[in-house]
Amino acid sequence: MYASIDEKKKRLDAMRPLPKYTLKSLKEKMLLEWTYHSNAIEGNTLTMNETKVVLEGITVGGKTMREHLEVINHRDAILYVEEIVQKNEAFSEWQIKNLHRLVLKGIDEDYAGTYRDQQVLIAGAQHTLPPHYLIKEEMEKMMNWYNEEAQSLHPIERGAKLHDIFVGIHPFIDGNGRTSRLLLNVELMKSGYPPVIIKIKNRLAYYEALDKAHTTKNYDDFIRLVAIEIEDSLDLYLSVIT
Repeated sequence: MYASIDEKKKRLDAMRPLPKYTLKSLKEKMLLEWTYHSNAIEGNTLTMNETKVVLEGITVGGKTMREHLEVINHRDAILYVEEIVQKNEAFSEWQIKNLHRLVLKGIDEDYAGTYRDQQVLIAGAQHTLPPHYLIKEEMEKMMNWYNEEAQSLHPIERGAKLHDIFVGIHPFIDGNGRTSRLLLNVELMKSGYPPVIIKIKNRLAYYEALDKAHTTKNYDDFIRLVAIEIEDSLDLYLSVIT
């Protein structure tokens, strides 16, 4: 599954450092599309162009304050992801809580960066979430998995499984989806990949693959979906610089 991706990444790595303004324009494009698609998956109704103008500091008539904040917050969370990657910071629960705090900033301050204290359900999913009193234990298990078994996995498999396990725990009241996709990209970007964007057109396949992984522990469909999306990102980078 990874042969084509690994070959394309080698080609991209051989061209580093990328030209300054080419890299700047790629980052701006990825930030916009990552923000638009991640928010749209969760029900934000802003279009791509509306998302762009909100990022430029302009409000869009007829849209809620929450939808505007989701755009600004996601941009800030991406900037934090880039900071984590640049500093090569070790993965930690503190880091996860900081990302989530940025995602819910100004939207739900009581629960921003704080694990849930009550039971929640995922509409349409067969998977039953762990009760709130097991969140700390489940997160510790995830961290142990990451620090041990996960380190021998291909970065794409490691990132995809991290995303999947995190969503299966659903440690926060809200904002778990956005946070999980940010965590996926932290892992991939640390290994030198461009950001992966789960596109809104793939939302059904995304949810079905996640639910399958949670109920059967078969991660293949989800890993394959992530691999397809990361290859799209690599193709974009290579098309611009070759």
